[in-house]
Amino acid sequence: MQEQYTPYEKNLMRKYQRDEITASVIYKNIAAREKNPHNKEVLLKISSEEHEHALLWERYLGEKAKPSRAKILCYGLMSILFGYTFVIKLMEKNEYQGIEDMHLLQDKISNINDIIAQEKAHEAALIDLLDEERLKYVGAMVLGLNDALVELTGTIAGLTLALANTRLVALAGIITGISATLSMAASNYLAERASGSKDALKASIYTGIAYLITVVLLVAPYLIYPQDMYLAALFTMLAIMILIIFIFNYYVSVAKSLPFFKRFGEMAGISLGVAIISFVIGLLARYFLNIDI
Repeated sequence: MQEQYTPYEKNLMRKYQRDEITASVIYKNIAAREKNPHNKEVLLKISSEEHEHALLWERYLGEKAKPSRAKILCYGLMSILFGYTFVIKLMEKNEYQGIEDMHLLQDKISNINDIIAQEKAHEAALIDLLDEERLKYVGAMVLGLNDALVELTGTIAGLTLALANTRLVALAGIITGISATLSMAASNYLAERASGSKDALKASIYTGIAYLITVVLLVAPYLIYPQDMYLAALFTMLAIMILIIFIFNYYVSVAKSLPFFKRFGEMAGISLGVAIISFVIGLLARYFLNIDI
């Protein structure tokens, strides 16, 4: 039976077989950590379906497949860092892209259409599953992240030339960052309370955490580089800023099914614009105020 397949078709089937058995393990692992009974049940059902698909490919190929340990580890870590919603959406996105290639086997595998229909039904079944707490507070995280990136990037960029010393900039950044974190979290709490939100405290905590993490990452280069390498610290800080914006917007675009490039471009453009303006202000302040530290 195997002789009827071309080498390309066999490799394609092997890829699907390994992807299915790997996905089955990943969904099962996520289900083991899920506390919501409904979510757990759906995840286990999909895991079982993925396993059945792997067995189907095994019957056609006459070969067993082992799951990819690298993918299991990678998706497991991502589910802890970014939540299971992000991982599920990312897996379904990749799975949907692979569906199109299955049509190449349509003439040789009678029930390929059933596999395709079941794969497409996964995404619909998962829509009701996505009730993860952290996604409810994406708005709060965006508030903290945006404010930290714009405010702190501008402050640090301005102080870099004004002070021309990495340690002094780091000290000023830490003091400013911690004060701004507490201020932003408190302001968001009061705003949520005023709007009648029952989860005002949680929203403010998410805002504060997003702000504080951003502060730590942006100040870090000034603690690593020597005191006189303030320009190197500045460019490293700007690179970290772009990376933060990229990772966060990619997370939101996948988890919330939103466009990526437009959001990334807007956020990066605003943050870089503020940094450039603040950098020039710091340069002028150093020159006209005759500051020499």
